[in-house]
Amino acid sequence: MGRKLVIQTRLQPFLKQHSDLKTLRKASFLQSAAEFSQCPEDIGREVAFVGRSNAGKSSVLNRVTDNSRLARTSKTPGRTQLLNFFKIDDRRRLVDLPGYGFAKVQAKQQKAWEQEMVLYLNNRRSLAGLVLVMDIRHPLQHMDENFLHWAVAAQVPVRLLLNKADKLGNNQAKSTLFRAQASAYQLAPPDLVQMQLFSSTKNQGTEDLGACLAEWLDFASGTNNG
Repeated sequence: MGRKLVIQTRLQPFLKQHSDLKTLRKASFLQSAAEFSQCPEDIGREVAFVGRSNAGKSSVLNRVTDNSRLARTSKTPGRTQLLNFFKIDDRRRLVDLPGYGFAKVQAKQQKAWEQEMVLYLNNRRSLAGLVLVMDIRHPLQHMDENFLHWAVAAQVPVRLLLNKADKLGNNQAKSTLFRAQASAYQLAPPDLVQMQLFSSTKNQGTEDLGACLAEWLDFASGTNNG
């Protein structure tokens, strides 16, 4: 009897992660917004994904929801040009924000995207957390650091994803993570910022990200599609 209880206790974290990912699979396209004024009703909770245009942001969204067609991906960076909302249930959403720093996009267009993102970040009351996706080979660029500064001022938690970890060897990826963590903690406190390795192609880090999203979106209170 005692051994059975121990086994069940050890399984609980695994079962919870599996449940979190299963809930995230409910995500479906809700709507796009070219302007902040077009965003859906500001209720419940939502988590936004942001990053440079070549960081693989949409692929991360597709991986954590186990839906390769959820967010539009392309070999050409800069294809996410709108604020794209995905519904998990009536009070929980994921948001794919336009990528930044893509040189081939006209400066005027890039500035327009950035202005709408600023409006979103500064005014969206339901924003529960921010997932900042970075290419592990180019972590914490200038714009990435700007988002961290904003998060500290707004007191919004951030999950830093060092994506494409499969592009580096295991030891090199871990040392890059440690260095990036040290740099990030100079900009924001550890209780506000967390960092992890991730690989969309190798399915690395999916459970950890799923658990983070589940906490921010408050899966513990139950989901509904009322």
